Amino acid sequence: EYSIVDVERHCTLGEPVTETIMRDLRSIKDKLFFVMMPMKPSEAGTPHRLKDWDLWGPLILCLALGMILAAEAPTSDQASYAFADVFVIVWVGSAVVTLNALLLQGKVSFFQTVCVLGYCLFPLVVAAFCAMLMRIDW
Repeated sequence: EYSIVDVERHCTLGEPVTETIMRDLRSIKDKLFFVMMPMKPSEAGTPHRLKDWDLWGPLILCLALGMILAAEAPTSDQASYAFADVFVIVWVGSAVVTLNALLLQGKVSFFQTVCVLGYCLFPLVVAAFCAMLMRIDW
């Protein structure tokens, strides 16, 4: 039930690449702020911001956490396991949370769960980065 005007307004095929990248980066920034300050009163519709899922932010955060943990591993064998564990935990954890929500008759998709859990890695990435800088051994 979309009109031609709505379709043309939402079509992003004709926009410059830099505009697309900046729009995606602003979306990542907004979602990170929402994860860090979920109760902050702000603009209307912010709680629904995470329903508009994307996988760029979670991918960047998973890569960052995986690389930090791999860099701090004592051997290269442990480094590869540390890197892989981050991705396995996020994806399997997302599948379990999605299955649990669906069994409880919630309305959530697998990619929404990956998006939310991926953005919730941000505090862990910051903590791992600080620990790496201060050379804290776990």
